[in-house]
Order: sequence, then C-alpha cells, then structure tokens
Amino acid sequence: MIGAGQMRALAARLVGRFRLTLLNDAGPVQRVQGEGLKGEVLEGLERMMDYGLSSRPLPGAEGLIVSVAGSRGNGVVLALGDRRYRMALEEGEVALHDDLGQVVHLTREGIRIASSLRVEIEAPEISLSAGTEMTLASPKIVLASEDLRLGGEGATVAVARHDDAVVAGKVVATSMTVKST
Repeated sequence: MIGAGQMRALAARLVGRFRLTLLNDAGPVQRVQGEGLKGEVLEGLERMMDYGLSSRPLPGAEGLIVSVAGSRGNGVVLALGDRRYRMALEEGEVALHDDLGQVVHLTREGIRIASSLRVEIEAPEISLSAGTEMTLASPKIVLASEDLRLGGEGATVAVARHDDAVVAGKVVATSMTVKST
C-alpha cells in the first residue's frame, strides 16, 4: 500500500513546468528536450498540438509536462508559450503571432494582419469585397493580368494604358502600362 508521502510525491511528478531547450520537427510528431524540476533534463518527449495549428517554438519557451503514469520519461509536453513575445490583448481578442512581429489579430474592431516581411495569398480564385470602400496604398502597384476588367464581369468601362492611342474616348491601340490621371 502507498503511503501519504509517496502519494504526494507521485502527484507532484504527474504535472510540472517545462522549459524547452531543443525541438526535433522531423517525423509525424515533434519531439522535445528541456528542463523540468530543479534542472532535470527530459529528452525525446512528444509535444502535443491542436489539429490544424502547428508551431515551432524557440528554445526558452515554457510549457507543461504531463507524465503518463507518473513516469517523467514518458511525458507529453502541452501548451508551450513564450512570454518574451506575448501580445497584450483586450478581453475576447485572439492573435496568431511570432517572434518577428508578424500578426493576425482578431481585435474588437476587426481583423488586423501585419508583417514587416512579405505577405502572399495563393489560391485558384480570390475574391475581395468591401461594403463601403476599399483602399490600396503602396508606392507601386503591379497588376499582372492578360484580362483586366474594371467594373465587374463583362465590364464596359474603358481603361487606357500608358501610351495607348485614344480616339474620341475609345482605346484604339494598346501598350503595357496604365495611364495615370
């Protein structure tokens, strides 16, 4: 029979803090190495993640280890977070972010996407719609298209490109760049 002291020791080993030192992202699950209680080194532990969300935390991230059947070597690491890069949020807000400051932020006023790096959207078809106004602001905007229609599908809005010949409001010869007005 297990005594009260042994029971407390077992319970204390079931759940504990974990500090990441190394992460192996090869294979079907991430395997991590890190420090547990009082400098305890834990190796080859599985990191459990939610379906559809993947991340690769930096060394120094902190989380929880759940030790299956009290065995520290048979633990699973949960909920790795990194207080060095934590965002302050308002109640009810959600954010996806990294150590470079790239952010998808669901705010109380709308959604904000920010990056100091390149943002790329790729799909067979993309539709953007705004109920009142849409603004594109950039020092340079490049539209690479063989078929540009302003005014919607089957548009009848005439657009002259730079150096296009326009006679009586009709484009009669085309070039490669749009005229600025």
